Amino acid sequence: MRDIWNPWHGCRKCSEGCRNCYMFYLDARRKQDGSVIYRTGDSLFRYPLSRDRKGDYRIKPGETLRVCLTSDFFLEEADSWRGEAWQIIRSRPDVIFFLLTKRPERIAGALPRDWGHGWENVMLNVSCENQRRADERIPELLSLPARHLGVMCAPLIGSVSIARYLASGRIEQVLCDGENYPGARTCSWEWVKTLGEECRKYEVTFIFCGTGARFEKDGRLYRIDSRRIQTEQAFKSGISFQGRHNEYRLTDTLGIPLSGRDLVKPEYEEPCEKCARKISCSGCSHCEHCAMQEN
Repeated sequence: MRDIWNPWHGCRKCSEGCRNCYMFYLDARRKQDGSVIYRTGDSLFRYPLSRDRKGDYRIKPGETLRVCLTSDFFLEEADSWRGEAWQIIRSRPDVIFFLLTKRPERIAGALPRDWGHGWENVMLNVSCENQRRADERIPELLSLPARHLGVMCAPLIGSVSIARYLASGRIEQVLCDGENYPGARTCSWEWVKTLGEECRKYEVTFIFCGTGARFEKDGRLYRIDSRRIQTEQAFKSGISFQGRHNEYRLTDTLGIPLSGRDLVKPEYEEPCEKCARKISCSGCSHCEHCAMQEN
């Protein structure tokens, strides 16, 4: 998919949220060991710099790349590769890079020397599947110099309250999602509602991405296998909303600020109008692999 960049693959499970990790499940189906960590090939590793036949970047100015969705950007085993990855991110100041980690304690020692108060095109995010991990990871996140910070409560497997962290005014976005694949644990509507209400109070963008395969509401357990239906139900809940505006001051390679006319104009298909993720989406990549295209 166009909005994903995986410079390395493989990971080590480190907390409760990892138990039914989709990467390990999908690797096992391909008879691969998800715990084997390796640098991807040059075409994948340098994906943000790839160009089309006209010589234009495939990833357009203003788009967002979600990084290391089959690993962890701050994984210790990736220390020898991360410098080159930072250089690629530095080379595309016109693209937003969404970095998600379960290892925020490693971030400070893994930042590039010219990081300063943070790069305008990088959003640091921590994964918080329950209250214990939220209280461990969000304070680490808030201790870092960064322009953009976010939280992802996925898979949401327990109640989470983060109001005291949202009060800092530094967290720009919170996403939550249920769990899928064999062994999926239940996600409760009450947990989702708590997060949504807290985000609304502090005007922080909240995105309920999907219900997961097991969703509990009003004392009833729903089993929902289709990702399309999970996402549609999340959208119909109406709890997702756009919070206060947080600007990414993107530039070209010469450091000249880019205006709206310089940035890609998102395109959406009809199914996108029922997708809860649209708030944070760069637009349809016409890849035909979107969950919203399922029958």
